[in-house]
Amino acid sequence: MKQEEQPLPGANSAQYHLIRYKEGLGKYNENMPELTHAFNEFTRHCFKEGEISEKYKQLIALGISIYSQDEYCIIYHTKGCLDQGCSENEILEAVGVSAAFGGGAAMSQGVTLVQECIQELNNPRH
Repeated sequence: MKQEEQPLPGANSAQYHLIRYKEGLGKYNENMPELTHAFNEFTRHCFKEGEISEKYKQLIALGISIYSQDEYCIIYHTKGCLDQGCSENEILEAVGVSAAFGGGAAMSQGVTLVQECIQELNNPRH
């Protein structure tokens, strides 16, 4: 089987949700290309290296995502944290800070979705 013919990951996986987000953004872009371009440029600029490193910007974004209960962003920014070299403990500390503001709802996302993403994304099945 060619690589591009491989089936999508399971519907409960982080990879599946990342693919769904990218596909949804692509479809949205078909109808709203100027808005999509502006949004992508804005976020690219916000997350680029500056006085705050890209790593810490991802940790900040993860904390905000957890607090706001945005599951797609939680998955996306957990991956961003891992891609920027965050350790599991750094990510879990960000969960704790978010829970300090968001209480049990934030903590529940951290002890379930974030930890599941870390496990899956650090141990991809081939």
